[in-house]
Parts: sequence; structure tokens; C-alpha cells
Amino acid sequence: MCQEMATILTEKILESVQHYENFRIPIGVSNRHVHVSRADLDRLYGKDYALTHKSELGQPGQFAANETVTLQGPKGTFEHVRILGPVRSQSQVEISKTDSFRLGVKAPITLSGHLQGTPGITLIGPRGTVDLPCGVIIAKRHIHMTPAQAAARHLKDGQVIDVETFGERRGILGDVIIRVSDTAGLEMHIDVDEANACSLSNHDYVMICSV
Repeated sequence: MCQEMATILTEKILESVQHYENFRIPIGVSNRHVHVSRADLDRLYGKDYALTHKSELGQPGQFAANETVTLQGPKGTFEHVRILGPVRSQSQVEISKTDSFRLGVKAPITLSGHLQGTPGITLIGPRGTVDLPCGVIIAKRHIHMTPAQAAARHLKDGQVIDVETFGERRGILGDVIIRVSDTAGLEMHIDVDEANACSLSNHDYVMICSV
């Protein structure tokens, strides 16, 4: 009987640990940055210029480049804004709400790649300037995961969930979008404003609330 009880307790403990691990998500804090198209990189840095690696990012195949640009808005500028690689089909600028006030740009909170109706901005590089007609956004907070990771958590692409943060500024973050892809690295992305509000840093963890 004692052995049977010990086995049951061990199984319950292992189930609890697995449940905890399934719902614990690492944080990646995104500072303002730029994704550029091939054509825009040519204008900013010269024809056929290749981005150089500074560091790898949490998503496989993506990297922070050594190259930077200046963002020039109607009211202000930010210098040394990092480009993230590789190049994309369309240029995109991701900023925080606080950044938008300094730049004088009314950027919407939306998902990466959803650029229709977004404001433009000027990018200044060492070899030229690009006036983007659109592409400035405040990225909606989201979690990247693979199909297998989503299935293990009973989640699906596009689902909206809540997560709980811990520490000195414990709280609940709502409207978190699940983004599922075969090449994803498990990570929740928030911007600097959100990270500061919740006292979160890179590699901290949040917990998915019950789904």
C-alpha cells in the first residue's frame, strides 16, 4: 500500500511539474528596431550591401545586425536604431508608445506584417535616405511557438490569451496573441514600455493563465 501511494504521489508531482513547464514562457524584450527590404537596404547602405551579424535572436534565423539607421519623424528623431535581419519583403519599423510621442507618429498597436493604414517615417542611413509611406507600428504582444508546442498547451494560431507576471510588479497581461509556425522559438515578445511597467527583463518568465 505504501509503495502504491508513493507511486501515485510521484506521478502527480511529475504531472504538476510538466503542467508548470508547459505554461511557463520566456520573455524577449524588443527595443525599437527596423526591418528593411532589399531595395531599401540598397538605398541606405549601398547596392547589394549585406547585413552583418551582431547577435542571434530568440527566433531561429533572425539576428540583430551591426547596422543602424536614424528614425526621423515629424517631431523628433532616434539615432542608432538597430536593423534586424534577414531582409524582408517590406520595410517595417517597430517602436513603443513612448517612442511614438517623441517621433510625432501615431503608430497603431498591431501584429508584425499588418502594415495597411500605418503611418510612414524617414530612415536615414550612411549612403542614403528612405521615406517610408507606411510601416510604423507598435507590436501587439505575442507568443511564438511551434505547432507541437501549441498542441501541448491546447492553443492554436491567432488565439488570444492572458499571461501572469511575477515579481515586484506582478500583474496580468491580456490580449496576448499566439503565433504558431514551424520555425518558431518559444518566446513571448513585449516592448520596452510593457517590460518596464511589469519590471520584466530578457529571459524572465511569465505563466499562461488557464486556457
